[in-house]
Amino acid sequence: MKRFFLRHIGPNLHKFYIIATTAALMALCLSPWASAREDMWQTANRIIVDVYSRVAGISTVLAGLMSAVAVIGAKLSNNQHKVDQAWDWLKRIWVAWAIINGIGAFLAYVVPMFDGLATIT
Repeated sequence: MKRFFLRHIGPNLHKFYIIATTAALMALCLSPWASAREDMWQTANRIIVDVYSRVAGISTVLAGLMSAVAVIGAKLSNNQHKVDQAWDWLKRIWVAWAIINGIGAFLAYVVPMFDGLATIT
């Protein structure tokens, strides 16, 4: 093994070092320097607030639309079983909407309590 290394790789080892050093310096010189405008916690908070506000907005529109469909279905139906199902569906829509918006209210109340705890010093 030692003879193989000395005979085949040994004479070209300085070329390998020159190529590796040149590649490392080129990568260092040509790579852009990144500077963050905000830290990880601010970015996560911004993303969470943006996603949640979109979800809450969509859920409000859908809850209104589905409530209208459930009420119209209950009023236009002649079958008592279908009327009861429509009112149960309406209750589920309201409960789901309350839970989705309750999460936002809970986070708006709890997040200020943890302000300053998510820092690395």
